[in-house]
Amino acid sequence: MASWFCKIDTWVPCLFILLSALPFSHGFTDPRDVFAITQLHASLGLPVLPGWIPGGDPCGPPSWQGVECVNTNITAIKLSSANLGGELPEDLGMFASIIILNLSDNHIGGTIPTSLPITLQNFFLSDNQFTGDIPDTLSSLGQLKELFLNNNQLTGAIPDAFELLTGLINMDLSGNSLTGGLPPSMGSLSSLTSLHLENNHLIGVLDVLQDLPLTDLNIENNLFSGPIPNKLLNIPNFRRAGNPFNITILPSPPASPPLSPSAAPSPQLAPGANGANVNGQSVFPLPQSGGEDKKNTSNKITWIAVGGLLVVLALVLGLFLSISRCCKGRRSMDKIFKTHEMGTYGNLTEKQKLDKSSQNSFHKVPQDPKKVDLKPAEGSQTRNALLKRGKDHSIDMTGLSSTDPRPSPLPFPLLPAERIAADPTFTSLNPSTGSAGKIIESTKFFTIGTLQQYTNSFSQENLIGKGTLGTVYSAQLPNGKVLAVKKLDKAASVHLSDREFLELVSSISKLGHANIVELVGYCLEHGERLLVYKYCGNGTLDDALNLDDEINKKLSWNARMTLALEAAKALEYLHEMCQPPIVHGNFKSCNLLLDDDLSVKVSDCGLASLMPANSTSQNSGYGAPELDFGSYSYQSDVYSFGVVMLRLLTGRKSYDRSRPRGEQYLVRWAFSQLYDIDALSRMVDPSLKGAYPSKSLSRVADIISLCIQPEPEFRPPMSEIVQKLLSIIPRQSR
Repeated sequence: MASWFCKIDTWVPCLFILLSALPFSHGFTDPRDVFAITQLHASLGLPVLPGWIPGGDPCGPPSWQGVECVNTNITAIKLSSANLGGELPEDLGMFASIIILNLSDNHIGGTIPTSLPITLQNFFLSDNQFTGDIPDTLSSLGQLKELFLNNNQLTGAIPDAFELLTGLINMDLSGNSLTGGLPPSMGSLSSLTSLHLENNHLIGVLDVLQDLPLTDLNIENNLFSGPIPNKLLNIPNFRRAGNPFNITILPSPPASPPLSPSAAPSPQLAPGANGANVNGQSVFPLPQSGGEDKKNTSNKITWIAVGGLLVVLALVLGLFLSISRCCKGRRSMDKIFKTHEMGTYGNLTEKQKLDKSSQNSFHKVPQDPKKVDLKPAEGSQTRNALLKRGKDHSIDMTGLSSTDPRPSPLPFPLLPAERIAADPTFTSLNPSTGSAGKIIESTKFFTIGTLQQYTNSFSQENLIGKGTLGTVYSAQLPNGKVLAVKKLDKAASVHLSDREFLELVSSISKLGHANIVELVGYCLEHGERLLVYKYCGNGTLDDALNLDDEINKKLSWNARMTLALEAAKALEYLHEMCQPPIVHGNFKSCNLLLDDDLSVKVSDCGLASLMPANSTSQNSGYGAPELDFGSYSYQSDVYSFGVVMLRLLTGRKSYDRSRPRGEQYLVRWAFSQLYDIDALSRMVDPSLKGAYPSKSLSRVADIISLCIQPEPEFRPPMSEIVQKLLSIIPRQSR
């Protein structure tokens, strides 16, 4: 017992020790934490929070709202949805032992401090107004388990600061404006199971994530490209729509009879062909209307000369002299070209030099250009300044006038689609033709100015519809002909270079089938990419089934089966006759256009590479089950065709939220009923009023059931489907 008491001669030191310890036994807070929370309170604008008393004790009574302590240290501050404003102090790192900092769902702005408490395990700043970069001092948070910075206004690249964060489990950086690629140190996040990066502007590939133990990955609406690593496709909850990924192709379709070289589409560029390339820049005289006149005149002279030879021998001498002068003129032009290649203009006048550097007119490119150089050309800023994108779909044509002087006939930097004879590797796309110059053989080049004129400045009155890849407008030419212009969204084609876009155009232009929409032309100018197609006057099959009563009345049973046959033939052509075969990737009723005679024209053929990953299955009802694992193949097109046939059979939408839960997805509702003749009869579109042959009904149900098999390998090739449809359609109805 004596040991518990002080001797009388030592009572003063004992009393001092007891008094020193007394405040701590009553919960007085660590001075470092007091300083840090005082600075935080002041930086947030001294908000009124219950218990928060300047100069008070955060860990002592009364309790401070949202503040949790262990002994003398603050271990958590939880103030989500507290209507806080202001900013975070740079002294945030002064907290000695804080584990949880939750300030989410407030109005806090400014930047995230670079000084952070190294003891943090849970760091929540989501749904605020933070700006600037994510600090690279995250690398000091070795105990971090959860990081939520989503739904702010953060910019810049994700810092390469994760090498030591091996305990991080959940991270959400979504809903910001982050750019750049994923940093290599992300591959060190060996405990990461949930990662959200959606709704940013991130680019590059996902390889750094492939060995992480992720079970939840959301990268939607970014600019990620390249193939998706196979390991990521096994993540249970993987969302990736809205990125320009390459489409993953499963095994090729059944072998098909070889096509003759003249009939087979060939969407690959072949090397070869000569052209001028000076210091990396394309130089070639842009053909003018005057050039066409000159060509025609030259032809006339030639014929006159030939006629003169037949009529009178004396003209031979005159013709010889004429040819000599022509050759002399051509040598003179060659000299000008050579002078231009040397970077000078020789004896050109100052006015000619000025004309060259300030071209501001738009020109028609020859329909059979020989080569295209897509590198940016010097002096193109002047031309680019003439066409500025507005906030809407219109394009400002300020500065252009019909009275502008005719451009100089001398070479000058051309628009991307006009750069001809500059790249020796960019030549004919069909080596079998032996042609060294025809890149896009039958497709017309349109300027932005021309398309703006034809579409009434891309007005709402000309709007036809908006699809997965872009917006479609009607365009009326001066001769009264109507075309359809697809204005590709930036996200759809941003991953393609100008060269790759022209390769794509060439590939599409070679598709030749009666049931595929014909590509008429294209535009590649000032960052805009547009495709011009033939116009189909009766809208889409989707409209005919659900919106257009007049056309719906024309869709008899035989008419519907004929539509199905035509659509099947189009897919058969893509899958089994094109070399190489083509996956559609977005086959659905809104991409089946109806011509004036109600024949089917399939749109978006050859554009699979532009499709966002998993876009077909997103709440559309057309997506095959394998799309949930990131794989799209020819068999996936077959599945989508089966859904289209179900729509023709039932008249229902592929996905209809207005119906009872068990009937919202058409395939799920119909699959089990396709084998019950009574249930099948009740499924038929009521608008047919029972006017269908029962024998054909059962055969159609058999085709549909084969197409929508859950396992891709059990779905038949399109050639087999075509034959089955031919057997049930009366010959006179085909």
